[in-house]
Amino acid sequence: MSNGRRHVLSHPLVNARLSQLRQTNTNSKDFREGIHDISLILGIEASRDLEEETFEGQTPVGPFTGTTIKPKVGLTPILRAGLGMTDALLSLFPTAAVYHLGLYREKVSLQPVEYYSKLPPVPPIDTCFILDPLVATGGTACAALAMIIDWGVPISKIKLLAVLGSEEGLNHVHAEYPELEIWVAAVDPTLTPDGLISPGLGDTGDRLFNTIRV
Repeated sequence: MSNGRRHVLSHPLVNARLSQLRQTNTNSKDFREGIHDISLILGIEASRDLEEETFEGQTPVGPFTGTTIKPKVGLTPILRAGLGMTDALLSLFPTAAVYHLGLYREKVSLQPVEYYSKLPPVPPIDTCFILDPLVATGGTACAALAMIIDWGVPISKIKLLAVLGSEEGLNHVHAEYPELEIWVAAVDPTLTPDGLISPGLGDTGDRLFNTIRV
């Protein structure tokens, strides 16, 4: 389902996988696999309009005209939860460069704080996929977008991929960057006073890496 530049996946397999992820009793292994599977579908859908170039090849039977992806694709996972999406996208773009952005949300102000970035001076890529499983308030996504744009990648060449977003958070991102293309598996209507998506998935980083405090 598409609404302007926001694209929400509408697929029974995605819905079933996301429902499994939501459950408290889903273990870290199954959670990682679910994030991977949904990320793979997001990557396929989000790359529909990538430019192709042709080449002439030979099969065992005869000649053929094939295609390759023309733009150089870069992946930008937001640490640490974005790492859970990275392998799925690398399976689609095995030669993609991966640029990690370290951002966390301060618990009181809910504002993003940068703690890691090692972007090269000039972007050697044509298209950038920002990977962030959850878009809650939208602040972290906006901070990452500002970093990538300041780096030199135009907004028209950036796509934000998320497993789940809140209505408020996605609206915030689009208010700041109306030209941004967003691909998300599902949207939840509620954001709690603590900035958590409800019903949501919980802390995605903790659930991915089995660091939940008990």
